[in-house]
Amino acid sequence: MNLDIDVINQQLGRDPEALTRWALGLGKRAICTTNFRPFEAVILHMVTREQPNIPIVWMDSGYNTEATYRFVDEIVKRLDLNLITYHPQRSRAHREAVEGPLPDIDDPRHAAFTREVKLEPFQRALREMAPEVWLTALRAEDTIERSQMQPVSINADGLIKVAPVLHWSAKDMYHYLLQHDLPNNFDYFDPTKVEEKRECGLHLQH
Repeated sequence: MNLDIDVINQQLGRDPEALTRWALGLGKRAICTTNFRPFEAVILHMVTREQPNIPIVWMDSGYNTEATYRFVDEIVKRLDLNLITYHPQRSRAHREAVEGPLPDIDDPRHAAFTREVKLEPFQRALREMAPEVWLTALRAEDTIERSQMQPVSINADGLIKVAPVLHWSAKDMYHYLLQHDLPNNFDYFDPTKVEEKRECGLHLQH
């Protein structure tokens, strides 16, 4: 299948629901990744309306807030998500017993920490699930790197990456939550980023 990515981005790139329908209408193996951060209920609702059983893939670092874990349980039940969780190969308790608490982002060990708790589980998910389409809730206003991305791209392995809400603002996301009476989670912490506008590396590699 030859896809004219430029045309798709031009025609559908600012219409999240149409872009989601297009992506899931390709008839390819699709997954949607989530970290259950603020506004994630938008993409989860959008994709499951089109494909209720789509695998929702979560890399649970073990360092999420209590509120995030409660939100996970709430939204999984509310949307009947087909949640597939990937954990690091050793638990947080094991890791901290051997290496101590979470390293600061200026600590030379932080890169290895990020690989262990986020990047390796994601690579494992890609190997095991072998998706052809990957939907994600990336938004351009999140980081400088993301502002330069396109809603649809194809990586070197042929994986079609789709970010339906790339061009939506926080206000757009908020209105969607209100419109569909969806919950939100603002008590969120990503130990691999720490700072809100910092990249963890996952989306820069794929």
